[in-house]
Amino acid sequence: MNSKLYVGNLTPEVSEADLRDLFSRAGAVMGVELMVDAASGQSRGFAFVTMATPELAAAALNEFHCYKLGGRHITVTEARPPQERKGLMSEGFDFQPLGPFRTGGHQHKGRKRAGNPARHRRRNR
Repeated sequence: MNSKLYVGNLTPEVSEADLRDLFSRAGAVMGVELMVDAASGQSRGFAFVTMATPELAAAALNEFHCYKLGGRHITVTEARPPQERKGLMSEGFDFQPLGPFRTGGHQHKGRKRAGNPARHRRRNR
């Protein structure tokens, strides 16, 4: 098992210090990373806790999975390495832009324009 744990379903009020205090009950905590939204500065509802050894991580997982913290039952699982991410339209699609779009004013043949007909007549110059 990995020594890094994923902790999810956190309330916005939970801080890194709260998580460090909680997980230190299971053993030595090497680090806590609370994920924060860059724009608003609020918690995104999950964090990563790194324990000193994989054995301590397994003990913390067993002890704190579904633990009630801040009024919610938190989720504790083994953290997985981030997968390589590609673009939005990377696999299985041939993306070809459609070109510029027309906006408004397009008349279909056979349809009359609404409004004052004298206004739409062309003047002979």
